[in-house]
Amino acid sequence: QVQLVESGGGLVQAGGSLRLSCAASGRTFSNYAMGWFRQAPGKEREFVATISWSGYSTYYADSVKGRFTISRDKAKNPVYLQMNSLKPEDTAVYYCAARGGAAYVTVVDQCDYWGQGTQVTVSS
Repeated sequence: QVQLVESGGGLVQAGGSLRLSCAASGRTFSNYAMGWFRQAPGKEREFVATISWSGYSTYYADSVKGRFTISRDKAKNPVYLQMNSLKPEDTAVYYCAARGGAAYVTVVDQCDYWGQGTQVTVSS
């Protein structure tokens, strides 16, 4: 069974940091573009960051640019999202996603696989 499993979410004060991890099982994702999305209560799921299969190219939503960093360890198959200078508006469930045969994954409908999500709550 193919699975993406996120971890690292939690409660943090504004200005703090968290590091999310996404572990894969059931297949290798080394040739997949990987991404992070988030969904706040009452809102649609939105793109946060993506990284190419090689790990050399990244792309971010304007709302997180300069604060979040996506990275991947191809040898071990996980993907990370380092989140710094967190704001209350970053509060959401964060999802890891994978897309085969593409450089990036930035659109919800493009994703081939999803994780179950991890909650991030930023208090003011």
